[in-house]
Amino acid sequence: MSQQLPQGLLDLLRKPSPCFVATLMPDGAPQLTETWVHTDGEHIVLNIVGGSQKDRNLARDPRIAINVADPDDIRRFYAIRGRVAVTTTEGGHESIHEISQKYLGIPYPYFSGNPDETRLILTIAAEKITPPPGE
Repeated sequence: MSQQLPQGLLDLLRKPSPCFVATLMPDGAPQLTETWVHTDGEHIVLNIVGGSQKDRNLARDPRIAINVADPDDIRRFYAIRGRVAVTTTEGGHESIHEISQKYLGIPYPYFSGNPDETRLILTIAAEKITPPPGE
């Protein structure tokens, strides 16, 4: 059952907040990466490179854990566990440029050097949200 995102988390998702994503490798080992994060106002939204380890892990097992930290006080963070509810390539390049504007203030610079890379938009259904202490 998907949980509604609290306002404090939505506020963090709308600014350039540090985000850490854990997926599961084929042998069950965790795989952790830092990534940019966004929201559609109801869900956590990630934009990842198609074919990446994160993509392969989530295609096999859609469970995901995400920590979103307050960029002004990294001791304040939300811990989210959930599942990828929707994966699409539609609008992937437009989305990564929008997220890059939030984090860098410029269009996405294609760190891989490949502007033709496949971009996947992942919509996350939050199943458990642990807020910062006192919230």
